[in-house]
Formats: sequence, structure tokens, C-alpha cells
Amino acid sequence: MKTRNVSAINNDRAFVEIQGLCPAIVYVKIEALNLAGSVKIKPAVGMINALERKGCINSNTRLIESSSGSLGVALAMVCAERGYRFTCVIDPNTSEQNRKTIEAMGAEVVVVHQRDENGGFLGTRIQYIRQRIANDSNTIWLNQYANPANPAAHHDSTAKSISETFGDIDYLFIGAGTTGTLMGCKTFFRRYRPETRIIAIDSIGSVTFGFPPATRYIPGLGTSRRPEIFDPEGLDAMDRVNEADAVTMCRWLARSHGLLLGGSTGTVLAGIHSWRDRICPKDVVVAISPDLGERYLDTIYSDAWVAKHFGEKRVSGDLSVLTDRISPTVPDTASHQSG
Repeated sequence: MKTRNVSAINNDRAFVEIQGLCPAIVYVKIEALNLAGSVKIKPAVGMINALERKGCINSNTRLIESSSGSLGVALAMVCAERGYRFTCVIDPNTSEQNRKTIEAMGAEVVVVHQRDENGGFLGTRIQYIRQRIANDSNTIWLNQYANPANPAAHHDSTAKSISETFGDIDYLFIGAGTTGTLMGCKTFFRRYRPETRIIAIDSIGSVTFGFPPATRYIPGLGTSRRPEIFDPEGLDAMDRVNEADAVTMCRWLARSHGLLLGGSTGTVLAGIHSWRDRICPKDVVVAISPDLGERYLDTIYSDAWVAKHFGEKRVSGDLSVLTDRISPTVPDTASHQSG
């Protein structure tokens, strides 16, 4: 019997301190030290384990999933180890490195090019998956957007490790992609650490918080279709960040702290910066960094790409160009738009 070496985590207690975003020190949880290089190894293992426990997978099974990149890499790793066939459906915003990594582990990669009715690609990716599973009864859609094993994985690992690392946590900032990390952490903290304020951060152009869609270029956060697992109840606030601010933040972190982090991290940290007038110096502020930035060298960290999509002033990584926040928001009023 094959030995299974892929576990949910490799190092779940790695944090770095960042100063200069707000009056307090920000503790950033570095998920890139997990196997597969991102936070997505947790739901990848969790969702496949759940199918195995139910006896749903056999030698004829093909797993299929929609991904902007990182989950695809994680699923390709787990499927390669366990001998499962896997198809990953991506779009043009997925980095070439992620695509090549998925293919290198033997998975099939399908790229959709037509935008959906909300201007993104998620609807198109899901439409393709529905066609595949309708035509092949041996194909199983993992469906990270509705699968309860996604947030459950983060409840049992991500949230628990954060809680055990810090005695007090005043603010926990979490990005909203599939919202698996956000929902898993929310459930855990509302039950065990209700005093912690949970701030959800999304990208402008995403529809998750109920706002109109718009074109987005950075994979990771944001959706063009609201995930079924998302429930705003229990969140203290929901804010949005424009992608130009996310890019600026990533480039500032690289040049001032030597941290090459992904676009989702830049979005969340730009959100923290927009809350700087509400955070006190003694507050404990924690954020989650899903992955590193080496997968974005041709986009976020490319001067030419940034200038083309967001303008020359965003190339320098100067925080003075970040959009000023307007007013605080809570879930009942949907969200604050920071640009």
C-alpha cells in the first residue's frame, strides 16, 4: 500500500511581523510554508479525505475542480500521490507557473477564455465542469465553493493555530476568495474567541459581498459568482480593496520588508492599511497570507504589466498612492468601497 506523505500542513505556526501598515504590529501568517506552497493544501486534503471516507472514489474516478491556480496545484499534488486522475479548469488570469506546475504533476489542465455574465471567468469554468460531469458519471466535482469540507479544514487547522499562537487577538483580517478560510475561521472564533473582530477583505469587482461585478486581473481573492458556503453573519465588517492598491502593497512589502507575497496578501494588507485610523498601537492584529509572490513575477512584480493595467505611479510601491478609505462598514450595509 502506498504511504501517504501529503498531510494538511507542513508548518502551521509561521508568522512574520510587519510594521508601517497601521499603529500596531501586524502578524502575518505565512501559509506558503505548507506543502504545495499555499493555504490551499488544507482544503485539498480535506475535500479528498471526505470523499474517501464516503467511499466515493475508485480506480475509474476523475476529480475535477475550478481554480485560479493555488488550489489546482494543491489538488494536483494530492491526486498524484494517491493515484487519482484530476482535471483542473483555469482561465487566462492563472499564472503560467501555476499552470505548468499542475501539468508537471500529471493533471489535465483546461483553460477557458470566455468571460461570464459578470465579467469574470468563474461562471464559465463552472459551466464547463457541469458539462463534463453530465457527460461522464465517473467524474466528480469537488466544488470548493459549496463543499463544507473546505471551511472545515480551516476551522480545524488555520483558525486553531492562530488561536493557540496568540493570547489576545483584537483584529483578524481575512481575504474572501472561495471564502473557505474566512468561513472556517469565523466559525472557530465566534465559538471560542468571540472578542476577536473579524474583518473580511475582498477585491473591488468581486460579487461576493453583493456589489456589481467588474473586470479583475489578479487571481486569488474575489469571485464573479457568490460561493454557496459564504455567510456574512458573524463578521464584524466587510471591506473591499481595489486591485491597484493590492499591487502597490505587494511591491512595497517586497522593497521595504524583503517579503515577496501574493496578490491576495497584498489585498488583505491594503485593507489593514485602510483601517489604520481605527487600530490602536497595543492592538494585536493578525492577517493570513495565502501564498508567496514568485508565482506572480510576470504580473504583480513586472513593471511593464503593472504600468499597463494600473498606471506608472503604481510601479514604485509607494504607499502614499493608496486610496484613502471612506467610512467603516458592517455586513448589514454590505461593504465599504475603498476606491
